[in-house]
Amino acid sequence: MRYCLSKNTYKYLRKIKQLNMDNLAKQITELNKQLASQVEPETLLAFQKSIEDLKEKQIENRSLHTGQKFPDFELQNFDHKIISLQNLVKGKSKVIIAFLRGSWCPYCNLELRALQNDLQNFEDKNAKLIVITPQPAETNLEWQKQHDIAFEIITDKDNQLAKKAGIDFDLQDFVIPHYEKLGIDLPKINLSSSHNLPIPAVFVVNSDSIITYKYVNSNYMERIDIEELLKHL
Repeated sequence: MRYCLSKNTYKYLRKIKQLNMDNLAKQITELNKQLASQVEPETLLAFQKSIEDLKEKQIENRSLHTGQKFPDFELQNFDHKIISLQNLVKGKSKVIIAFLRGSWCPYCNLELRALQNDLQNFEDKNAKLIVITPQPAETNLEWQKQHDIAFEIITDKDNQLAKKAGIDFDLQDFVIPHYEKLGIDLPKINLSSSHNLPIPAVFVVNSDSIITYKYVNSNYMERIDIEELLKHL
């Protein structure tokens, strides 16, 4: 499934490959500098207003908490194989479930690469990593190939699992035109009738599907500390 992003958006995504610093937070700082010099001020203000509005909604507090059971799921990967939580936890000490917005998001690209870079460290702790997005399987496959990803990126159609986890939201009307100006047409990208997205989030669950750690942040410009994640595996 292909869709057209604007030239500016492609430029941002190409720059992701040039950010080779080890620390994800440093990479994000550098990306913010690049975007501040290249994105129109009114668009940056709309993005910031969108984040502030989400913070006021306190999505972090409504999401699933540690100690709760993560809902079982059956989702499709790129070759339409069904991936279930029950099968993922078998023989693993922990399963890492990371929700990302999509391949169009430069911050998600940075996080995806950071997770890939530490994949061996996760596996050394007998932990299984999966990434979940609302994108179609074909788009996720393209994303995997783009960054040489060795873990599953699976499709949560219409954010049904994200809703159960309490991390979904509707993109605000005032910011939608700014996304579209950058060539980001979410209904077209996600084959959906809405502008619904997941908050970038990471849940760690044990062999009983109990959440032992979570990172949920409605400011999509901030992402998980991988070193902190490793401490909870």
